[in-house]
Amino acid sequence: MSTPRRDSPHRRVFDMGREMAMDFFFEQGMNYYTSPPLDVGMVESAERQLGVKLPRAYLEILRVQNGGVPFRRCCYTDFPTSWSEDHFAIAAVRGIGGSWGIDAQVGGSRYLIKEWGLPDIGVVAFRTPSGGHDAVMLDYSSAVQPDSPRIVYLDDDRVVHPIADSFEAFIDRLVRCEDCLDVARLAWLAIRLSTR
Repeated sequence: MSTPRRDSPHRRVFDMGREMAMDFFFEQGMNYYTSPPLDVGMVESAERQLGVKLPRAYLEILRVQNGGVPFRRCCYTDFPTSWSEDHFAIAAVRGIGGSWGIDAQVGGSRYLIKEWGLPDIGVVAFRTPSGGHDAVMLDYSSAVQPDSPRIVYLDDDRVVHPIADSFEAFIDRLVRCEDCLDVARLAWLAIRLSTR
């Protein structure tokens, strides 16, 4: 991996991102969806291929680990999804490069948009457990800044549901799936007990 010079903007981004990425945590020992160590050339190539400027916070996390299974994977919603009344899950953050990367020829974002019939609004930057029935994307269709896409969820009906105004805001919304499921179970139990 090429290391940015100490005075380069990439070094500053990496240093600023360490705190967010360390809070985010990837599951250790789970190398699924992990791409080769990230370098500046990989980022530039992916951005050229996808025709977008990737969010700085996304790149900060990938510089610590280039994709993988996050510790916090569930996101509460105010709408039902095809597999839950109040949340969805991501299985992984997709990195750059390698066979799991957003820029992979087979399995990358462009491929998945075409294969799954997703609207061409940005980048499929997350893997979901459903294997294509739903998707979480970086949505550039209404981005004010070229590197500031919102995060959207698409279910099997392909309706775009805005989830967060930024990558950072989405990461902040993620909770451990066990926490999410426990809260859902408690709510279900409370409803069941109140109807008796």
